[in-house]
Amino acid sequence: MGERKPVPFKIEDLLNPDALPDPTEGVSLVQTHISLVLVADKYVYKIKKPVDFGFLDFTTLERRKHFCHQEVKLNQRLAKEIYIGVLPVTFDGRRHGLGGKDKKIVDYAVKMKRIPEDLLMKTLFQRGELNVGHLENIAGVLALFHHNAERSQEIEQFGRAQMFKVNTDENFEQSRKYIGRTITHENYRGLLEWTKAFYKEKHDLFRERIGAKKIRDCHGDLHMEHICLTEGVPIIDCIEFNDRFRYSDTLADIAFLLMDLEYHGGADLADQLWRFYGEKTGDSGMDELLTFYKVYRAYVRGKVISFQLEDERIESKEKERAQVAASKYFELARSYVG
Repeated sequence: MGERKPVPFKIEDLLNPDALPDPTEGVSLVQTHISLVLVADKYVYKIKKPVDFGFLDFTTLERRKHFCHQEVKLNQRLAKEIYIGVLPVTFDGRRHGLGGKDKKIVDYAVKMKRIPEDLLMKTLFQRGELNVGHLENIAGVLALFHHNAERSQEIEQFGRAQMFKVNTDENFEQSRKYIGRTITHENYRGLLEWTKAFYKEKHDLFRERIGAKKIRDCHGDLHMEHICLTEGVPIIDCIEFNDRFRYSDTLADIAFLLMDLEYHGGADLADQLWRFYGEKTGDSGMDELLTFYKVYRAYVRGKVISFQLEDERIESKEKERAQVAASKYFELARSYVG
């Protein structure tokens, strides 16, 4: 766990427009803790970093290939027109590129249509243009998705308190090293004890949700940057690398988006979205469990962004921004519990 291997290609090669299979005037690079994203004029090419964080393992070529195909398959549930397919990253003996026959395959990339950034939910929110109509559309798409999402006895096991505890235990274990950096000792201990008490005192709430058939194969990473307010409201970037992060209470899925709105100062919009979603699904009167899942989601974001502090491929200024953002997420998690 925590293993980071060098990428098996020269990133500089792939930033040459001629290295891509589709015409483009320019190529820019965006990095996350697990991906290298090549942004061209009309398309985006997403390559998985060879990392192992315990909850995901992309350290072998075969695993990266498998999860590229999983990413396309799972994301076509909510963004069929966006996810096109999987391309090989190749080497012709001189330089690296995407696609091409009779070349050595060194890695794989997911090919996606580039979505208009000015119509992302987060962009509209930041411009003050996210309105009630948008929220009702988003609630409708999510309500229908959750209603139709796969349900099985295997999936339902992940709604049990003791199964979900695997996720929260992992969070506290993996974030311990960031005490004093992105999370204070007081917040760490406070959230740890609150979470333990919730499992002990409120375990019946988890059973009730299983009985209500609300444990489904969800999205798992539902925040504003993943929702595009074009026709059909495509939602991208679900979790493909670990089933236990997708197999969850639908309430945990919508809680992520509500938390994200609140993190960015949109508590009133979060309330409206929750009301619309509740009207369409019948979910209401679950304030305690919703708060639990908001705490969980804020903590996950704080942890994941903290991982960027360890990545040598990320520049120092970007790490400084990550440290501030992670700290803010941990503070939000603590604010939910008082």
